[in-house]
Amino acid sequence: MRVVIAGGHGQIALLTARLLADAGHRPVGLIRNPAQGGDLVAAGAEPAVVDLEHSDVDTVAALLSGADAVVFAAGAGPNSGAARKLTLDRDGAVLLADAAERAGVRRYVMVSSMGADTFDAGSEDVFQVYQRAKSEADADLRRRDLDWTVVRPGGLTDEAPTGRVRVAVETGRGTVPRADVAAVLAALLSTGAGVGAQFELVSGDTPVAEAVAAL
Repeated sequence: MRVVIAGGHGQIALLTARLLADAGHRPVGLIRNPAQGGDLVAAGAEPAVVDLEHSDVDTVAALLSGADAVVFAAGAGPNSGAARKLTLDRDGAVLLADAAERAGVRRYVMVSSMGADTFDAGSEDVFQVYQRAKSEADADLRRRDLDWTVVRPGGLTDEAPTGRVRVAVETGRGTVPRADVAAVLAALLSTGAGVGAQFELVSGDTPVAEAVAAL
């Protein structure tokens, strides 16, 4: 299975790529900076250079040609301003969905954010704009005739994976290792589970495979 991951140099993306590659799949990471390509190769992924903030549907669709699935794991990063939350976290996700439709790729897995729909629409606070961007990107994806899944992790940590999670429409506040998020993404992609599901994800007691199978 060829899986194209937007935001390919992010921690979750690299972890997901390694899991997919180890399982015999062919991950491709979309990156803006070609200097990051070596890190993708080390993770078992093929790098593809494109800037989602300054590209068009045809360009991105060409990179998706022959793919079986796409993952949106891109983000403007914690040090970016409010404007880039909209141009990348929202508009980049929308562009990837447009390109997936153009390229005939039905499977789309979105890495979103817990509580995205609770944003303050009148606030210019960067985090509130980030939540708005995620909420609007998720809403755009849900309206499409794609095999979509929206994953909304809690607070991300760099702790070692536990292999055990809790997934629910609303889990309540919590944290989750990035490696466990990657394991959930890889399981969703490998099994095809979770189509049409939007759920929150935190650490818990259920093995990843069992949690994903129950979606």
